[in-house]
Amino acid sequence: MPQSKTPEEINRFWLDEVGEKGWYERSDALDQKIRDRFMPSWQQAERLVGEWQTTPEGALASLILTDQFPRNMFREDARAFATDDLARAIANDAIAAGFDLRIDPPARQFFYLPFEHSENIDDQNRAVELFAEFMPGENLRHAELHRDTIALFGRFPWRNAALGRTPTEAENRVMQAGGYGALVSGKLLLADLG
Repeated sequence: MPQSKTPEEINRFWLDEVGEKGWYERSDALDQKIRDRFMPSWQQAERLVGEWQTTPEGALASLILTDQFPRNMFREDARAFATDDLARAIANDAIAAGFDLRIDPPARQFFYLPFEHSENIDDQNRAVELFAEFMPGENLRHAELHRDTIALFGRFPWRNAALGRTPTEAENRVMQAGGYGALVSGKLLLADLG
């Protein structure tokens, strides 16, 4: 089995090499780099994170590995969400231990994103509360938009194809307008769909 990466290697790659500007930009080259360098670690995630999540930096690396990397490695594929439950469990434990507050923004957001990525309204409300208290600003705006999407649809329309779900007419309108990007830009308003 290929050698897994260390928490330091994961954090250095994501925080320094990729950096904030690259976290939310779609890049086939970056996605491939993550697959090449971190797929073996992701495949061993359940074992690795048990060893790592006892420190703030280890918890951060665990969250990047289980919540961020799959979204790059497996775009348009159900495996993008395969470790979401694990990521939420890590985030719960890390927040309970106060690890999130020992990591400076913008990296702190990775402790809260597993809740924002959930299709459960309680998780969504928690994401909004966490961002409102500890990272207000643009991150809070995105958390509110994710929560409002779940409140309206009960799921994210932009996941339907990857998960083999049949979209509703309103979900089709979202996707035809440009998906999440249309909601962020204001091209489409959730209030118009309800």
